[in-house]
Amino acid sequence: MKTYNILFLCTHNSARSILGEALATMKTHGRFIGYSAGSTPGTQVNPFAREIALELGYPAERLRSKSWDEFALPDAPVMDFIITVCDNAAGEVCPVWLGHPVTAHWGFPDPSRVGGTDEDKRRAFRDVMVGLHRRIDLLANLPIEQLERLSLQEHTRALAKI
Repeated sequence: MKTYNILFLCTHNSARSILGEALATMKTHGRFIGYSAGSTPGTQVNPFAREIALELGYPAERLRSKSWDEFALPDAPVMDFIITVCDNAAGEVCPVWLGHPVTAHWGFPDPSRVGGTDEDKRRAFRDVMVGLHRRIDLLANLPIEQLERLSLQEHTRALAKI
């Protein structure tokens, strides 16, 4: 079984994209290696996203906000999929990605904007995690090797409606 690289993009790379990175790496049985980045990365990973990623077993040393410029460098891993997870990143002009990866937008509300108690905030982050997990799981179970690129692009974009 081939392993695919999947990059999750969100403007600040501190919450949704971090969760995508952790889920893709930890919950696809080796099908994906998850990465994440942002156009204007924050200074730290949101504490609630960090908490969930660590619960998933994701290594703490990999939890950091990164610029998408890191993934446009010549020695960066070549991406098979690029998924934007917030509206800001979907509307931004992205770098040109080597290998012409399959792209899609899976928009999720920003859980870091939720007010209330810590439990309210945790619930918002867990809701995003559940939605991402469902879509990643469906993507991981597609017969990727057998699908033509155009069909794969359509399937990946259709997951945004789930």
